Amino acid sequence: MILGDSVLAQTGLAQDQAHVTLDTVFGRHAARRPEALALIDAPNRETFTDGAPRRLTYAAADRMIAAIAGRLRHMGLPTDAIVAVQLPNIVENVLAMLGVLRAGMIVAPLPLLWRRADVIAALGRIGTRALITCGRVGAFNHGHFALRVAAELFSIRYVCGFGPNLPDGVVPFDDLFDAETPDPITPLDRKRQSNAAAHVAAVTFDVGAGGVVPVARNHAELLAGGLGVLLESRLMQNANILSTFVPSSFAGIGLTLVPWLLSGGALALHHPFDPGILARQRRDDRCGTVILPGAVACALAATGILAGGDGDDGPTSVIAAWRSPDRLAMSPSWHEPNTDLVDISIFGEAALVPARRGADGRPHPIPFGPVTAPRASTDGVVVAELARTATGTLAARGPMVPHQSLLPGGERSGRSCFKIGSGGLVDSFYPCGVDSVTKTMVVSGPPAGIVSVGGYRFPLHDLQDVVSRIDLGATLAALPNPLLGQYLIGNVADRDTMQAALAAVGLNPIVVAAFRDRGEPSTAAAPRRAAQKEPLTAR
Repeated sequence: MILGDSVLAQTGLAQDQAHVTLDTVFGRHAARRPEALALIDAPNRETFTDGAPRRLTYAAADRMIAAIAGRLRHMGLPTDAIVAVQLPNIVENVLAMLGVLRAGMIVAPLPLLWRRADVIAALGRIGTRALITCGRVGAFNHGHFALRVAAELFSIRYVCGFGPNLPDGVVPFDDLFDAETPDPITPLDRKRQSNAAAHVAAVTFDVGAGGVVPVARNHAELLAGGLGVLLESRLMQNANILSTFVPSSFAGIGLTLVPWLLSGGALALHHPFDPGILARQRRDDRCGTVILPGAVACALAATGILAGGDGDDGPTSVIAAWRSPDRLAMSPSWHEPNTDLVDISIFGEAALVPARRGADGRPHPIPFGPVTAPRASTDGVVVAELARTATGTLAARGPMVPHQSLLPGGERSGRSCFKIGSGGLVDSFYPCGVDSVTKTMVVSGPPAGIVSVGGYRFPLHDLQDVVSRIDLGATLAALPNPLLGQYLIGNVADRDTMQAALAAVGLNPIVVAAFRDRGEPSTAAAPRRAAQKEPLTAR
């Protein structure tokens, strides 16, 4: 059965989307299919982080979400406290995010490759009260790292973690999996009970010319983003989804977390990137939908890895995410007979634009005006509206676009978020034009001054300033890359000293790897090797 009005009614969206939370949607599926599989780890989990792969039913996941929520409330964190989550693409990541929401708090997911400079800048802007992480991810110890971050940010009261051998000072969460009597969830404040869905649910982070920018969204806005993806993808009820995207951004939440919650099937998580493991997961877990970066999806299709065989028809759909929407128009045609391709144009943290390819296999242009899903339907749901600003950039407004310019309590603290313009328009800063014949948007490149490497964005001028302070003779530039969008390349006389200095000031491994020896593997592989296959193209 294709997801339609009956399934939307089942999740509660058909009655009143403005009052439905992500936790409400999950709870209804847990009540409907308690013994069905909900969350599935990659089989190679132990190669990149601690712990054996987990496979949780809806009942088991629901119990763990409640246990995490109870622990957070028992720790004394109040309603609307901001709790950061920095975890790899594992079951605990999803559980932690939903646990924070069930506790009536606000989740702030962090990209896994962010290091001290990024994390402190982001969490310091929003008054974060707790940080949930894990021990080892590749060769990097996130438990020790989180404690160092907490030591520098006065607002963080607790560091919590999954996994064995956590350092002293980290509140362990693994015991919640086996606890006979988890902490009860204390009641929420009355004001919050009035309409929990209208409160801020998540804070993600964009990067502008001035650095990290918090972006706040409530439940209805998050659901609208994922609903557009789900409807355009024609996901089946109880669909099994395989995703390479970590829910550490609006794109990650809208592409992975929300479609899974709405469809009520199983979500298989892949820690990017191993093509053989991906093919095995899709086959073994019978995943009909695979979520990949756009350029990776096109490259894999050419290899035949996504194809079926021996009674396996392959995936019915591939959701391809394009963080460089200007490159979508140049992508190759899609002619997989049994697999549909759904392109998702991602405009930073502002909006997602889904479009299923037609029979000619070519991508659709980006619409000017309302964005509906399904796009071909005359009565599709409007999930956003696109416009062109006076300065020639793409802006968006509508159900999925953030409306909050302040976090809860921001009137007192002055903690601001994304700038909301006139008429609710949010500027994505992607330069664009409007085709006078087709009345569609033509995106011409990335935001000025911003480098986008996979899912990670950097203000180039700030990086160049840091590099020049270390060595006046050093240079750093951004070049185009067919898979990552762009990549950083650095030149300096003493590469080892530069790498050590950049790591010491807490910069992202992608920046550090820009100064690798040119005889080493490619820039795309270097930082991934440093972080044991950390997600460069999926965030």
